[in-house]
Amino acid sequence: MVRRVTFSSPGTGKPEQIATVLEHEIRSGVLGFGDRLQSENELVQRFSVSRNTVRKGLEELSSRGLITTKVGIGSFVTFDGMPVDDAVGWSRALANAGANAETRTLRLEVMQDAELATKLGVDSPFFIAVDRVRSNADDGHAISIERSRLPLSPELEDVPLRGLREGTLHQTLRGAGLVPDHGEEWVDIEMLSAGDAAILDCAPGTAFLRTRRLTRAADGRAIEFVTSLLNPAHFALHLEF
Repeated sequence: MVRRVTFSSPGTGKPEQIATVLEHEIRSGVLGFGDRLQSENELVQRFSVSRNTVRKGLEELSSRGLITTKVGIGSFVTFDGMPVDDAVGWSRALANAGANAETRTLRLEVMQDAELATKLGVDSPFFIAVDRVRSNADDGHAISIERSRLPLSPELEDVPLRGLREGTLHQTLRGAGLVPDHGEEWVDIEMLSAGDAAILDCAPGTAFLRTRRLTRAADGRAIEFVTSLLNPAHFALHLEF
């Protein structure tokens, strides 16, 4: 259970109050030397404030000399050795990385998935399914399959009928005011099923890089859960630490 904090000093800004609460925990021994603070998400819930307010509180705590920030492990996907910055949208990111890709939509419809709804913490089991396959425009060889699941909402309810804005999911989400703020990603290897192998024109059992990515808005609302199968002849996972 998240322990919520009620602020009792109306004349002091919330970032300073957050810093003061955490300072008390450090000086009293609740948090020992070298202990990790709660994550930003946990602090947002605990103090009932925005992520930006939490960050300002941590900056204040750092200025008091009580915490230090270490650069964590960062990871990103590369295409032929070039970083793929999917903050600009997957299609543009691949183009910027030098991929000459063609995209074909396999599925665009409303679906029901109660298990995924529970996993993402959304109330409705209805999602918009957007499945796409990408191939090299020069010789047609497989690049990737992406299966996106968007929680059905009033902002997106007409997408299955009207199609994707400017042909991209990136523009569709932003046109609806849904802007990713943070998220999580998992990476592993998957052997292609017979169905996926047929779509990608590969042999069944071929090893592909699988990523599962969940993006959320600043308020924690789930925006998109996408499972991608990436051809390892082009894609790799790059780690920095």
